[in-house]
Amino acid sequence: MNNPIYPCLWFDGKAKEAALLYCSLFGPSAITSESPLVVTFELSGQKFMCLNGGPYFTINPSVSFYAVLETEAEVDHAWQTLLEGGSVLMPLDRYDWSAKYGWLQDRFGVNWQLSLGKTEEIRQKFTPTLMFTGDQNGRAETAIRFYTSVFEASSVAGILRYAPGDNDVAGNIKHAQFRLGEQLFMAMDSSLPHPFSFNEAISFVVECETQSEIDYYWEKLSAHPDAEQCGWLKDPFGLSWQIVPAILSRLMNEPGKAERVTAALLKMKKLNIEALKNA
Repeated sequence: MNNPIYPCLWFDGKAKEAALLYCSLFGPSAITSESPLVVTFELSGQKFMCLNGGPYFTINPSVSFYAVLETEAEVDHAWQTLLEGGSVLMPLDRYDWSAKYGWLQDRFGVNWQLSLGKTEEIRQKFTPTLMFTGDQNGRAETAIRFYTSVFEASSVAGILRYAPGDNDVAGNIKHAQFRLGEQLFMAMDSSLPHPFSFNEAISFVVECETQSEIDYYWEKLSAHPDAEQCGWLKDPFGLSWQIVPAILSRLMNEPGKAERVTAALLKMKKLNIEALKNA
């Protein structure tokens, strides 16, 4: 199994507006499907989903997107555009790991780490970055080992640890890279007093071709039964996943069938492919 994995961003009515902004800023790009509830788009060949889920969850810096941009002009333009109505977490400047880097939160709450570099070095332009804070601080390495055991064709690309004097817990993860199939992730621990942690506002969608694949990921990843709903689950670290059939988008957009599929889906925890097909 080498299932596609991509992020889903939760908005309160701003999904299309956010998708249009990101597509205008990062090319090549395109909106690939849209409905009042869901907008999907691609940036440099990477898939994203925006969901109009209402006011229930708010995006925070526990998951950010590390964007590798090829020129200073591209970094500067992205920084200025995303900063309109947003806020700075780390100023745009020279750092040990990049000649030009900055971390900001845009007006929709989405966090971006913009870095001057070469995309071919990590094989993708946008990398989801997981920050383990609060009760999860110090668990980044355990999480990486767990995720790479669940997803086939996975590997740990590298781990850099905090050293004594780094103003954090020595031995915890300062920066790590790991692959789950084709998707690169980054991870870090932070012992600073952050007022946020993982929540449903950013989840990761796993597309499955068969019911056995859905059953496998559901059994391996779900650790909070009270969070199981409509294909969503929470793993042992509080990160949210959506385990969905690859045909779900087609079923949800099929004329005369979408309402029945939606009604059936809303009654489920783990999704059942045949029941959705027969709705």
